[in-house]
Amino acid sequence: MNAATYEYLKQNFSEYYRGAVFEIPPALEQREWGFIFFDSENDVRMKRHIAFGSKGEVENYLKTMVPQHAYYSTAYYALPSAGTMQDKVWSGADLIFDLDADHIVRGAYDKMLDRVKEETFKIIGMLTEELGFSKKDIKLVFSGGRGYHIHIRNLEVRNWSSAERRELVDYVCGTGLDPDIMLRGRGNSENVSGWSLRYRQALIEYLRELKNLGEEGAVNKISSLKGISKDSASEFVYSIDNTIARLKKPEKGVLVNRVLRTVLTGEDTDFYKKIREKAALTDEPVTTDIKRLIRMPGSLHGGSGFKVLSLSLKEFEEFDPLIDAVVFGDESVKVDLAFGLEMPLLGNKYSLEKGINIVPEALAVFLCARGIADYSGGMMK
Repeated sequence: MNAATYEYLKQNFSEYYRGAVFEIPPALEQREWGFIFFDSENDVRMKRHIAFGSKGEVENYLKTMVPQHAYYSTAYYALPSAGTMQDKVWSGADLIFDLDADHIVRGAYDKMLDRVKEETFKIIGMLTEELGFSKKDIKLVFSGGRGYHIHIRNLEVRNWSSAERRELVDYVCGTGLDPDIMLRGRGNSENVSGWSLRYRQALIEYLRELKNLGEEGAVNKISSLKGISKDSASEFVYSIDNTIARLKKPEKGVLVNRVLRTVLTGEDTDFYKKIREKAALTDEPVTTDIKRLIRMPGSLHGGSGFKVLSLSLKEFEEFDPLIDAVVFGDESVKVDLAFGLEMPLLGNKYSLEKGINIVPEALAVFLCARGIADYSGGMMK
């Protein structure tokens, strides 16, 4: 990114911040703040250990300093501006889930956003239907980049340690599932739900795909697993229909024999992929980090130019970040694009070639912020 591009972005961010409405987190005085600025092109460092005493101080700082990225701490501190983490005196932290498409799927930007939205719906369902949180406990934020942040500020979770938060993230990610527990019988009166249900569904899908290979193909696949003989594999394949029938009945348990255990405990990556499809693929280190900095709603994401935006769960259902999080206009701007691409924005789809393109300002800001184009000559009146 050249100097002209940095200046172009800074001017646009400055114009936005002059009239922006910011969302200040509760317990403002206990939050640490951190910022990355446009003048850090060659030395990208965050300026942190900053504290504010009022909403007005935050707003004045953003309008005056025009950061490229703005963050506040999920943690609460007695002395948030102290120069070391130990001196800040930690007193709790919000529970955070970070769903970032970059950790889930690679591809076109709009497709990544569609995929991460699916994962966000999934984790909201787990939190509200299986883990005891109500919908009013959940504060949802579009990150401005490639995903969403879920904030839970309940007093009951504020003092949880990293280990306790790890247990929660292990659940939503389907980590460390015990096959014997997942596949045991539930009795006539108890329905299978949660991970027991998802685990059975994943295994049914796996077994059906295995059967579709034909008897010889299925036996060869299973016998290729470490420690499984052809005879054991053949016996396992022969019993697939019976196993699927038992998996469909909640009251029935499934015997986890040596062959099945080998499949279920990671030797066969195809089953592992099925489990990942059922899991909610959140960024695990974010949830376990009790001293994390998180993006400020109302600020702009320096890697996209999109607005970091709080959403109600109802708003989230219809939310389109490529329309609803765009804050810049449609004035024509010249950019020098590093490679050709197609990009939907504000309801239109743009097919761009490598080199000079004339695009709306909203798209120019996005392409420049992403580092895939340079500003090239100003608005075309």
